[in-house]
Amino acid sequence: MKDIVILGSTGSIGRKALEAVSNLSGHFRVVGLSANSNVKLLASQIRRFRPKFAALSDDSMIPSLRKGLGRCRTKLLSGTDGLKYLASLKEADAVLVAVVGSAALIPTLAAIRAGKRVALANKEALVMAGELMMSSALKYSAEIIPVDSEHSAIFQCLNGHSHNDIRNIFLTGSGGPFIDTPKNKLRAMKPRQALRHPKWKMGRKISIDSATLMNKGLEVIEAKWLFDTDIERIKVLIHPEAVIHSMVEFIDGSIKAQMGVADMYLPIRYAITYPDILPDTKHRIDPAGLGALTFRSPDMKRFPSLKLAYEAAIKGGSAPCVLNAANEEAVGAFLEGRAGFMDIPGVVEKVLSRHRINRDTGLDAILDTDRWARDEACRVIRGIKERRAL
Repeated sequence: MKDIVILGSTGSIGRKALEAVSNLSGHFRVVGLSANSNVKLLASQIRRFRPKFAALSDDSMIPSLRKGLGRCRTKLLSGTDGLKYLASLKEADAVLVAVVGSAALIPTLAAIRAGKRVALANKEALVMAGELMMSSALKYSAEIIPVDSEHSAIFQCLNGHSHNDIRNIFLTGSGGPFIDTPKNKLRAMKPRQALRHPKWKMGRKISIDSATLMNKGLEVIEAKWLFDTDIERIKVLIHPEAVIHSMVEFIDGSIKAQMGVADMYLPIRYAITYPDILPDTKHRIDPAGLGALTFRSPDMKRFPSLKLAYEAAIKGGSAPCVLNAANEEAVGAFLEGRAGFMDIPGVVEKVLSRHRINRDTGLDAILDTDRWARDEACRVIRGIKERRAL
């Protein structure tokens, strides 16, 4: 029996993780859960799984959560300190990080510094602080197992190989809802259209990133750190069928591909049970019924977010942190109706152009860069709104 903490348990990944834990009865015990603001669902999860600890982002919501717990004796925590405590919980064998966006950085570092196995379902933390996280994992003997379907696929393909065996990594993606939308119509796209992903059921932020292809850009940077590979050897392929989740080309010319249904249940399950593979009969594909599998290169002129991500990755230093922060602010503005769809890459590009790259990889420097980029992005967004009001 392994003890597990799930950070972000009320999101799509967290709910899938609890589904996996339920289906693996006798293998896992939930000792910690956290949520951002979904008090009702978190209370339901606490009543079912009876963890020792649970945390909410906002301390003011704790009384409401406590009312929904009945006789449960779960100790309640809050804020960043609460997340850090859960992430480094002594009895936890594994910590699944499903917190959305940059908020995952500090608890993920806490788990790494506690020497935990980290099942990482968040890409922004590695984009912001890849060098710090990977060096810390080495220093504290922590293990990072990727949960993103693409990085899980690469991790599986590399089993038994070193990064020196890699010629190229191919990150696949369906292309999102606008992959065949003419460029001149993208500017008019609304949030409800951008949220309609053709293959995956995901949260709002990642769904918009998928629509702009920024998600693939962030994954490129994530893959660089996870697999110790040069950016030039990490390629993106549009694969509308979403059957092959990624591929690795080796130095001898051979290619391994990992296939599976488009359901995050499988990579989550793989990460928490690794190195074991346990039986499952529900999530299967029939190779004979797949039909054609197609691949093509992404159009970076139509989807400039991906190009910006590659450029930030090549520049290195603080550039990826700025990319991520500006993108988060721009996506939020789009979802709230304060910016248009094509304003998202426009905001990111402007903020990056105003940034002077910093090579300091310490946490304080990273957080300072993140704050600067968010403030700058908000200024750019306000300018967009003011110009349109004229």
